[in-house]
Amino acid sequence: MTRRKVLSQTIDADAAGVLDRSVSAAPHTSLPLVVLRAASGNAFEVTVEQLATAIRLGVFTDGEQLPPERELAERLGVSRNTLREAIAALRDSGLVTTRRGRGGGTVITYAGSEPGTGNPHVRTGAALTDALDFRRVVEPGAAALAATRALSADQRAWLLESAKAARQAPDNAAHRLADSRLHLAVATLSGSPMLIEAVTRAQSALHELLSAIPVLPPNIAHSNDQHDAVVAAILGGDAEQARATMEEHCDATAALLRGLLG
Repeated sequence: MTRRKVLSQTIDADAAGVLDRSVSAAPHTSLPLVVLRAASGNAFEVTVEQLATAIRLGVFTDGEQLPPERELAERLGVSRNTLREAIAALRDSGLVTTRRGRGGGTVITYAGSEPGTGNPHVRTGAALTDALDFRRVVEPGAAALAATRALSADQRAWLLESAKAARQAPDNAAHRLADSRLHLAVATLSGSPMLIEAVTRAQSALHELLSAIPVLPPNIAHSNDQHDAVVAAILGGDAEQARATMEEHCDATAALLRGLLG
């Protein structure tokens, strides 16, 4: 039996045990709490960017309702009028819809996009290298730091559930979203707001790059195995192994993107 299969089975067993002892894993709404931050500079444009990025990375999922307007405006540090204008832009882009009346609100209508259908004119050359180098610095660091934290049962269950969601995603679009959520969960568990912001930027660039290439099933299988190895290292409290396995994961994706995008 390969080491990766052993890791996968260990994770499945750990997940079952932790989830049985916990009513539920840490809620996915914890991601908006850490990913969204007070806007600076051009409030309207930055608010649109933050919310659209959060939706495209799966921080908010299809069918989920955005937090109440006052709460979200406070979180983003903008006026409610600016927030309404930003939501209108998201609505025009097909990312959300707004329901009126009692029990109404703004609901996510984005379920992911099929990889390979995005803009083919993405970063290449030095810009591509810079994005991949940036990711290789921040994501392994986040994984290593997460491995040093004393994680609660809910946090451990959330990480396990995130890895399982990526492996069991029903289609390519769902896998891309679940993949992003897992990486953001790792960043969240690092406990560093600056790292969370950096990983969000790295994942946003990665999402753009991956949308321009076709899905390759062997790569998805390798990616899921690498996710399992990263999660096992974090849960085992092995910071160096968490860093090394995340570096291996970043390097594999980088090699694929350099090969197909140039």
